[in-house]
Amino acid sequence: MPKRPDGIIRSFGMSGAQIAADIEQVETRYQIELGFRNGLREARQLENYDQFESAIRSQASEMSEYYEIFFCLENSIRTMISRTLQDAEEGDWWDTDRVDPAIKKEVQDRINKESEAAMTARSENKIDYTTFGELAVLINKNWDIFEPLFTTRSAVQRVLFQLNHLRNPIAHCCPLAEDEKDRLRLTVKDWFRIIA
Repeated sequence: MPKRPDGIIRSFGMSGAQIAADIEQVETRYQIELGFRNGLREARQLENYDQFESAIRSQASEMSEYYEIFFCLENSIRTMISRTLQDAEEGDWWDTDRVDPAIKKEVQDRINKESEAAMTARSENKIDYTTFGELAVLINKNWDIFEPLFTTRSAVQRVLFQLNHLRNPIAHCCPLAEDEKDRLRLTVKDWFRIIA
């Protein structure tokens, strides 16, 4: 059987991705459904919510990309911070003076609030209850162990501050303006750029 060049396969995959993106743009622009998103919904095993307006479903589909970016980024940053602090401490690093008391209090308040609302705990790890701003404080307070991981302290603070602001519309289910989408893409690139 003859081998197929990787370039042809890669080109085929990229063409399919471009066609899918173009179909989504047409659906969004003209607020119509060509059946493309329904196929995606079924593939993701989501229920069909036809009772919602087409425009809202369209925005939700578009915003899912940005939620996914934030989900990956936020969780990978927390994992990196947690592993770095764990490597520096013998026991549970959260209970040491490496964590600012104000952050510990805010996190405990969030845990208590969710518990009192009879919600399932989002995590067993307290770091999962922190904001980007609090993560910036954690890195800054422990710069001695984070310095080898990053290019500069000020860059880390700036990027995390920017991410904290960009997260709000996504977390509160608001569509992002085009310039904010660009800002998010650049900020994510900045994050990976500042990792040494």
